[in-house]
Amino acid sequence: MNYHFAREFADSWGLVFLLLLFLTALWRALRPSAWAQHESARLIPLRDEEPNNG
Repeated sequence: MNYHFAREFADSWGLVFLLLLFLTALWRALRPSAWAQHESARLIPLRDEEPNNG
């Protein structure tokens, strides 16, 4: 494998792969069933927990 082959592969299929990866991450973040998880994560800093003195 030389530089030009790797460059052509990255310009075509690499771009397609990264686009699909981005769209999958976007879909997982914005799907309706994920809102409960986002709400739980949003409230993590506000939880009142006892400090561990052990």
